[in-house]
Amino acid sequence: MQASSSKNVAQMQQMPSAAAVAAPAPQQAAKAAAPVATPARRRALAPLEPIGTRARVLLGLAFFVVFVLVWAIATLGGFVPPTFLASPPTMVKEGWLLFTEYGFIGDIGMTVWRVFGGFLLAAVFAVPLGIAMGTWKAVEAFFEPFVSFCRYLPASAFIPLLILWAGLGEMQKLLVIFIGSFFQIVLMVAVTVGGARRDLVEAAYTLGASSRGIVARVLIPGAAPGIAETLRLVLGWAWTYVIVAELIGSSSGIGHMITDSQALLNTGQIIFGIIVIGVIGLLSDFAFKAINRRLFAWASL
Repeated sequence: MQASSSKNVAQMQQMPSAAAVAAPAPQQAAKAAAPVATPARRRALAPLEPIGTRARVLLGLAFFVVFVLVWAIATLGGFVPPTFLASPPTMVKEGWLLFTEYGFIGDIGMTVWRVFGGFLLAAVFAVPLGIAMGTWKAVEAFFEPFVSFCRYLPASAFIPLLILWAGLGEMQKLLVIFIGSFFQIVLMVAVTVGGARRDLVEAAYTLGASSRGIVARVLIPGAAPGIAETLRLVLGWAWTYVIVAELIGSSSGIGHMITDSQALLNTGQIIFGIIVIGVIGLLSDFAFKAINRRLFAWASL
């Protein structure tokens, strides 16, 4: 009996305690607690994965750098004749001559005036009509077929008629931009207003709002950010219509300069004019975005 008891006591002393069994080794615990690292490349290439502002700017600038390098290699390397495509240095030289000797700043001013004049004229009439179409279905049923029909007509097709009606002056060019912008704004604003949340409208009726109050206090404020975004997009399209307006019967403007340069086979000036249009359009787009963010900061909440 004593020998058996001594044997049991020795076995118990050799067995680890319950706390020692339950507690894992420090290295194993740290390894288990450490999160699984995801490779940076996998996260950067993941679908819909956001990137930082700095990375976005650098990637955007990188594309322009690559584009200019390819352009320079194609022209300076002799792969493309200069008659068909001027090199970047030649384009810069011709652009400097446009500003210093040919009064190109006046052409830029005229083009900007025509774009914003025709665009604002279209917005003043199109936004109220779009709100009315999105609010009242009877108004939409009356106007929508005609507006949709005109939306597919190219603005350039109206130039012969506009020359007959308004001559070759500024009104003809403003009307080309007006026609190209008006019908697009109307339909896009109508869709934005018509997509208002029904629960907000019903809640406003429950609180005693009238039909006029629904439009003024619910539909228009709710659609305002979308309307502003629509105007920003259509302003970009207006820049394409102004060149069409200036190609015929114009004595000033960027489009007029491009036409004259084409007759002289001066591709450097043509490319410089195109780049100026892109830069001004991009700056106006950034300005529109900044104004929209300031006016409708609550829309992103």
